[in-house]
Amino acid sequence: MSTPVPGATEATVATAARELVTSMVLEPSGLVSPSIYETARLVASAPWLSGHTARLDYLLAGQRADGGWGVPGGYALVPTLSAVEALLSQLPGGDDDVPGRRPVRADLVGAADRGLRALADWLGAGHEVPDTPAVDLIVPALVARLNGHLDRLRHQHQPGLDTWRRAGRFPLPTGMGPERLASIGRLLAAGVPLPQKLLHALEVLGSAACRHPGVSPVAGAVGASPAATAAWLGGPTNNAGDRSVLTYLEDTARRQGGPVPCTTPITVFERAWVLSTLVRAGVPVAVSPKLLAGLGATLGVAGTTTGPGLPTDADTTSVTLYALARLGHPVDPACLAGYDTGDHFCTWQGEDGWSVTTNAHVLEALGWHVANDVRTAVRHRPTVHRLTRWLLDRQQTDGSWSDRWHSSPYYATFCAALALDGYAPDTPSIARSLGRAVDWVVASQHADGSWGRWGGTVEETAYALHVLLGVAREDRPGLRVAVARGLRHLATTDDLMSFSDATAAPPLWHDKDLYHPVRIVRAATLAVWQLAQARSDLVSPALSVPHRLHDGSGMIRSA
Repeated sequence: MSTPVPGATEATVATAARELVTSMVLEPSGLVSPSIYETARLVASAPWLSGHTARLDYLLAGQRADGGWGVPGGYALVPTLSAVEALLSQLPGGDDDVPGRRPVRADLVGAADRGLRALADWLGAGHEVPDTPAVDLIVPALVARLNGHLDRLRHQHQPGLDTWRRAGRFPLPTGMGPERLASIGRLLAAGVPLPQKLLHALEVLGSAACRHPGVSPVAGAVGASPAATAAWLGGPTNNAGDRSVLTYLEDTARRQGGPVPCTTPITVFERAWVLSTLVRAGVPVAVSPKLLAGLGATLGVAGTTTGPGLPTDADTTSVTLYALARLGHPVDPACLAGYDTGDHFCTWQGEDGWSVTTNAHVLEALGWHVANDVRTAVRHRPTVHRLTRWLLDRQQTDGSWSDRWHSSPYYATFCAALALDGYAPDTPSIARSLGRAVDWVVASQHADGSWGRWGGTVEETAYALHVLLGVAREDRPGLRVAVARGLRHLATTDDLMSFSDATAAPPLWHDKDLYHPVRIVRAATLAVWQLAQARSDLVSPALSVPHRLHDGSGMIRSA
């Protein structure tokens, strides 16, 4: 076929996709950005773990000019609380330096002081706290520990922190209390098994988590979390039974030179999202039978999980089912039935709230079977209609969607719009909904051609272009210009997605802290160029795409 995008030929895109898929096999744990929150928890609880100095350096280097850490708004609260508490935990005395560590005491004190000043402005001031996992446990736990540090400062001279000897205790954010954290602690003390989803944030329980007999590591990890695992282990040990736990922590710290992500490994999550994104856009993907068999083998009667020790969830399960089906290896989606509430699909049993993107992914998984599997079509068609209505009801008045697993409405809109376009019944209401989504994307483009909640990013620009190129069926006002400007911007900034640096792009995905799943986002960016080739009616043939698009080999292997 002729290509309207010189430099982004089918062969170019196929080569890049092949390199991306190969990299997932070479590095099966997954490639994800480090977390300020999680790294700081290891600084505080596991100074014995290799890479401690590098973790301290990472915290110091990541502090913003205003004293906080993380992205703008309420998202800064959790990483800032964690970083400040960790830095204060490294100041047991009044020495001029911290023995055995490269950062000098003055650097640690200065960063802690600036962080405390930022927190004094934020806490109790009515600032909104985003709905990130376990935030109602993490914030009370960290505020309590910070107040413990303040109590000690009143009786212990710490040069550079004298101001805080007279400070009052920090309050909790408006609407948040310590009751749930206390109730979890009582459950643990009584020997009652904790819900599996809480193990991911076991570190909030402090010393009570150490070696608790009701918690068992899976593949060396507790809740797929370095911080939770270190909290359970408590310290270095010569016990042979702990070897897999120590190996997990050491390997995780070594992969990024000290700093750690919130969740690892993310093998199934990464593979399912990468493959589904590529095949949905029509990117030719050759996947080894071994990789497909391994992905299918993770599906049990309740589906699959994002990582070892995490609960099975409808989101990862549905994306896995969809990827396998699109790659010619469909699996009966009966494992999703346990997540059906009768109204929508919960991400996991006992979920507080609901997720637009989880339900969009379930719509794709079930919708594929309705369209392609006569044996199950009758069974799943009513559910597809119900999910369609549910997603339509959650579209914002401006045409966008938002979600609890991602900070950007562009991701939620990408997921919902593509699911509705691909698998919802073809009705006037669907056409109107998709038209509103396209109009919102066109209207919210930045002056430089990018898209983004706080500023233009490669990731959000890719999602916006997926909507414009993937669902636009008519030449709506401003559409062609928005596509041309967006593709030009993406062509000049695609190097930001280099595999050589997992911190090059801003984290936008929800975990205990925000994170950036590098290969998943790379797949979304790569898929844009495949869509651009297919939409010659919208894309100008004059657009040139840099050849670095397919320079995957060196980037991948340098990760």
